[in-house]
Amino acid sequence: MNPVSLQAHLREIGVPPQRGRTSAIRQLVLQAPAPVIAKALGYHDKTATRLVTEAGGTWSRYAPGDHTR
Repeated sequence: MNPVSLQAHLREIGVPPQRGRTSAIRQLVLQAPAPVIAKALGYHDKTATRLVTEAGGTWSRYAPGDHTR
């Protein structure tokens, strides 16, 4: 199964794949900092930040980088 065939099957049964993907990403940015989600999924930081704002997230003070010191 690849993304194109999966998308076709979802459409056949009446599930809009774009809405599902957006909903899943919004849920992720509520659970973890937007920069982490952006890097993991290949999204631009600004896109992930916009999604967290739209979803009402509170990760506005995340400081990326090495925190082992």
